[in-house]
Amino acid sequence: MEDVDQLSTISPTPPGEATPGRPAARLLPSLRPLTKDFWTGGEHGELRVHRCRACGRFFHPPAPICVRCQSFDVAPEAVSGRGTIAAFTVNHQPWLPKFPPPYVVALVEIEEEPGVRLPSNIIGCPHSEVEIGMRVEVVFEQWEDVWLPLFRPEAAR
Repeated sequence: MEDVDQLSTISPTPPGEATPGRPAARLLPSLRPLTKDFWTGGEHGELRVHRCRACGRFFHPPAPICVRCQSFDVAPEAVSGRGTIAAFTVNHQPWLPKFPPPYVVALVEIEEEPGVRLPSNIIGCPHSEVEIGMRVEVVFEQWEDVWLPLFRPEAAR
């Protein structure tokens, strides 16, 4: 099951890199060939989502075949990083001692493709202000060789 992402490690904050709002640790995904571009695109400031070259549709999670037209001509492509909160919950359970609650877990629908939703955390605002329909933009948090895509309220354009 090489193409299935699994959480692999708990990474502590590197010494000297603690910042306000950044947890002391995060669960990190395994970097697999199929998902590596998604987890490392932030190094270049890019949110990369798989797209079918045959039908032009984006899809997530990454797969070797298009979920709509079954074409094998698929590859990751950079998207704008903007989206809308489609659903969310505020977690109050202390699952990890170094990742204290409360924090927001959301499904963010990307601007480029209605229906394509990325699970992520919402940062940069109080959890009480998060709402469905809120416009958000991606920011990246680096942990080892992983660049986690997180979302914050969209800056005024």
